[in-house]
Amino acid sequence: MAYDAKTQKAFVTNGAVSGFDILSFADLESGKFTEVESQKRLLLADFGVEDVKDITSIAVHPTKDIVAISAARNDKTDKGYIVFVNKNGGFLSSVQVGSLPDMVTFTPDGTKALVANEGEPSQDYSVDPEGSISVIDVTGAPAGFTAKELTFTEGLIDEKVRVSSRGSKLEQLEPEYITVSADSKTAYVAMQENNAIATIDLVEEKIVSVKGLGFIDHSVEGNEMDAIKDGEIKIEKQPILTYHLPDAISTFTVGGTEYIITPNEGDTRDWDAYSEEKKVGKLGEIELKAENYAGYTQEELDAFDVDLLEDFKVTTESGYNEETGKYEALYGFGGRSFSIFNAETMELVYDSGNEFETITKEAAPEYFNSDNEEVAKDDRSNSKGPEPETAVTGVINGKTYAFIALERFGGIMVYDVSNPASPSFVSLLSSRDFSVTEFAGDLEGNDAGKFAGDVSPEGLQFIPANQSPTGKALLAATHEVSGTVAVYEFE
Repeated sequence: MAYDAKTQKAFVTNGAVSGFDILSFADLESGKFTEVESQKRLLLADFGVEDVKDITSIAVHPTKDIVAISAARNDKTDKGYIVFVNKNGGFLSSVQVGSLPDMVTFTPDGTKALVANEGEPSQDYSVDPEGSISVIDVTGAPAGFTAKELTFTEGLIDEKVRVSSRGSKLEQLEPEYITVSADSKTAYVAMQENNAIATIDLVEEKIVSVKGLGFIDHSVEGNEMDAIKDGEIKIEKQPILTYHLPDAISTFTVGGTEYIITPNEGDTRDWDAYSEEKKVGKLGEIELKAENYAGYTQEELDAFDVDLLEDFKVTTESGYNEETGKYEALYGFGGRSFSIFNAETMELVYDSGNEFETITKEAAPEYFNSDNEEVAKDDRSNSKGPEPETAVTGVINGKTYAFIALERFGGIMVYDVSNPASPSFVSLLSSRDFSVTEFAGDLEGNDAGKFAGDVSPEGLQFIPANQSPTGKALLAATHEVSGTVAVYEFE
């Protein structure tokens, strides 16, 4: 979702129809529940943009009457489009960009539109485009907009970036999400499958670096996890390392220092012709080595019954010793946490560890690690747990807060991050009704009334008090399974 403070309109992608909806938040009142209907629904086909499968992202220009929509082609390996419309939905222009544009955003100063072109492979790997970043100068008239494509080189990639998969290193790079510094001089790009963040110099319009984020050691106190899908809650030390693999990242500034917040969701390379994902029980020979874990001695690992983790999903790309033919460490997908990195150095400042699972265990034990398509306790423990997907930050009464959406559980974590090195948990929000125990509907919008409440938060938009129609800070959350937008007000 994108929000325009001047018109008090919200623009929401509608993947079911390859279009978007325009909602008005103007009638929202403080302290009062209001139902908001779509004012207008527009399809990309209405603008003559054909051969489009998915609309992936939407953004509103900070000052001009421009909305940008990213759209992937029916064949996702073909070059996609950014479609520009005005805030009433009138077509302005379209610009061709790279393969599978997954996210578009405007710089805060309004001079550029930035696009993350993910470049995913085809299912059979016959085509695997290189990921790239498109920069569109939007200072002139929309009819004259053109894209400049920034491409990666191997020299930009540090040793921690995940590029040991199928295809060349550059084919493996997949830009996913972009956040921009407040001064509009630097962009940071989440490269989820690569477990990395790229830094873009927007003044020189060049890619500066691609830095890997490392991993989380779940053998360390504070990082315990429930890794066993058995219908019970057991948050305990495990010989598991997980890559952060963040999706929708965000930046914020405290004391003149810029930070990046990452929701450590996890993702896999899982296509018809190649998949890195496998359950531990299917890996083959496993001989875990204490040198890979901070919380185990070799004696403890030798005594550990790895069969307990037989259903836990790991990558085959890490932890394997080719000389012995054995896996010496287990690497999972997604840290089930959020992290804070120093944007300049990309050094880790904070990680929330096991707090998401610990908090949801206390708040809603019967729905712990449930899925977003059915209510089943402990259902996601052998995969990515609550699956934090999106993070945004906002200032309320002088304090900086982070909001992290838990896609599978269906809640939003609120943390005070005024001290980035020591954030504190504030609240867990959820307007999901867990009394509906099974997924109903077909994800095309049919039978959507059978969903209860707001299910599977996918995107977040913070609206500060001075831009809010109620005069108080708001948080809007889009939900992909229920097909709803929820707006929360903060006193």
